[in-house]
Amino acid sequence: MAIKIGITGGIGSGKSVVSRLLGIMGIPVYISDIEAKRITQTDPVIRRGLCDLVGQDVFLQGGELNRSLLASYMFGHQDHVRKVNEIIHPQVKEDFRQWAARLKSELLVGMESAILVEAGFKDEVDFLVMVYAPLEVRVERAVKRDCSSRELVMKRIEAQMSDEVKRSHADFVIVNDDETPLIPQVLELISLLSKNNHYLCSAKK
Repeated sequence: MAIKIGITGGIGSGKSVVSRLLGIMGIPVYISDIEAKRITQTDPVIRRGLCDLVGQDVFLQGGELNRSLLASYMFGHQDHVRKVNEIIHPQVKEDFRQWAARLKSELLVGMESAILVEAGFKDEVDFLVMVYAPLEVRVERAVKRDCSSRELVMKRIEAQMSDEVKRSHADFVIVNDDETPLIPQVLELISLLSKNNHYLCSAKK
């Protein structure tokens, strides 16, 4: 059975870079954001749930999700966000379980999610990795990447779980501050998990 690594971090922390490095090193990584979008388009349970919650117009004529309508429903309403997540997250969890089961012969697999802890995905993984970057570095990256304003990026960051709380859940922290080399840290992570393979697997049984 593969050891499942959870990879999380706030906006602009560079968790996707770490996931890509793991992929290059032969470790498959489930990218929750991408898979959640796919599942939301195709899963009948989610389609029914969103239609019941938001209305039939939440899906366009061709069956495509009306993202702007869903975003406007969720914007500024934490209760609406919670209700949408309660529809989507269980299906993403199940999809990840099936994906990981298909890769059970692998030594390590990963799951990347910005909201891994908040979404309740922590129980799905054996080992949690937090990718950390200083706040100013994160803001600068996100502004450049999303062509956004500093104010909007800061609002998104403030809406997420703090780095301090994320760090308290983490088993391993990777520093991605544009100064500390990433590859040695990723290799250290792989070495640590490979050496403790039997211990980690027995601990989860």
